[in-house]
Amino acid sequence: MMQMPVLRGVLPISGANVSRDILAGVTLAALGIPEVMGYTKIAGTPVVTGLYTILLPLVVYALLGGSRHLVVAADSATAAILAGSLVVVAALASPHYVELTGVTAIVVAILLLAARVLRLGFLADFLSRSALIGFLTGVGIQVAIGELSRLIGLPKEGHGSLEQLASFVRRMPEGHVTPLIIALAVIAVAGGLERLAPRIPGALVSVVGAILVSSFFDLKSHGVEVVGAVPSGLPKLVVPSFNWSEAQVVAATALSCFIVILTQSAATSRAYANRYNETFDENLDLIGLAGANAAAALTGTFVVNGSPTKTEMVDAAGGRSQIAHLTTALIVLLVLLFFTEPLSVLPSAVLSAIVFLIGVKLIDVKGLRELFRVQRDEWVVALLAAAGVVFFNVMDGIVIAVGASLITHVRHSYRVRTRLLAPDADNVWRSSPVSERRLAAPGVAVYEFEAELFFANAGFFMEEVLSIASYPEVRWVVLDASGIDTIDYTAAKALVQLREELDRRGIGLSAAAIKGKVAKVLARYRQEGGLYQLSDYPSVKEALETALAELAKQRAKSSP
Repeated sequence: MMQMPVLRGVLPISGANVSRDILAGVTLAALGIPEVMGYTKIAGTPVVTGLYTILLPLVVYALLGGSRHLVVAADSATAAILAGSLVVVAALASPHYVELTGVTAIVVAILLLAARVLRLGFLADFLSRSALIGFLTGVGIQVAIGELSRLIGLPKEGHGSLEQLASFVRRMPEGHVTPLIIALAVIAVAGGLERLAPRIPGALVSVVGAILVSSFFDLKSHGVEVVGAVPSGLPKLVVPSFNWSEAQVVAATALSCFIVILTQSAATSRAYANRYNETFDENLDLIGLAGANAAAALTGTFVVNGSPTKTEMVDAAGGRSQIAHLTTALIVLLVLLFFTEPLSVLPSAVLSAIVFLIGVKLIDVKGLRELFRVQRDEWVVALLAAAGVVFFNVMDGIVIAVGASLITHVRHSYRVRTRLLAPDADNVWRSSPVSERRLAAPGVAVYEFEAELFFANAGFFMEEVLSIASYPEVRWVVLDASGIDTIDYTAAKALVQLREELDRRGIGLSAAAIKGKVAKVLARYRQEGGLYQLSDYPSVKEALETALAELAKQRAKSSP
């Protein structure tokens, strides 16, 4: 029987955390409102539809979703997919185009529900972290290039990033100074505050400041393009329609969005669940994501997705449950009811500058640089995914990213055999299933993972070690790595995260019998500082003896 995850993100309510959740919700509203308005320029929909993405979809996910932390709202990757795909059957921003974005959201919701019924949450593991880095980098480049012409007050021309870049360079002498000055001021304020005072919502400061300047100097009468009338009040409930001749385009667009949502949302939810030692089931979470997209479609807006950046905003502000997101939705409701009129005088160049900054932030230079240093073959995969988006389109980038991930998967063995090792009464080492919770010595568990450790099983590996570490009697985990022949970037980063999580819990981790090839990879991560505390030993016996000695020292220090 299918379990409904109702209120899993809200209950239990901790009285001590409610005030922090509310404050985090206010912070998300301050940071997120300008951002989702900017996403509408990527998606090609009216500005008010961005506000709609953080109203009912946010509420529905808060009530049905399985994560206490994930923020579901407009997202640059899915917005870019919509604009790059649906434009072949409808003009951007036209009423029919907006309807098609709603139809796409309904199809996405159906796909997510089907994935839940068929228990296909594991598919989230089949887009590697390296491919996702490349794909989002390509989206960032595409988004940033797409806004260059608008920064100088000219309409975007050309299909694809290269044509748009060439058009911008060719038409630069025709550009207008005023929108460029406005855009540069926004970039300086928003970008500068993010670097110097990250707790101050730079984008919101820029929007409010630009509205005040525009009103005082009546910039519209001086030829400056403004957002124009923004409808006030609640979104009307609608059932979007389309022609069956457009079904193939809508289906392909929805499938691309589905893949991005499945991978990005699951990865974000799992990371925060691990951080706070919470259980997470991606199959259960699919219901919340499906409900959020259905709500988006019925309220006249576009596809929504789990946002890593907004989730981190809430977490950094102290939010620990979906109460924060319900607070954000309440603030957006007040904006829609009482404060849409000031948005009408907002210069369009402000939103273009915000979108440009969003694109630049998506370009993961740090991730690409790290891949180049520690996992060169996966760096090539990331470049291929980025190139697919930049030189072709977002949908081609998705195909290349997924294809490259699957090819990488074929190169590895997915056969996973895990067990706990412990000596018997005759001091002979025996293996037993992890579920039997047999310890090798008081306080020490020896865990054997007999398979290649890579992106498709890294989540399973991390969850199983954390489950062992959650036993009250366990104070140290020894990893028998003799059966691990290779380790990829995603798995190595999971190992880094595992090390940090066990540190937070005060539980030791060491490894034994690491093979030469794996040792060379881990050595590069040690040079980066991520695995500096992971000790490895030639044999399980030596690792166990050292662990027992360390625990004895800890007990001696803590005893009066």
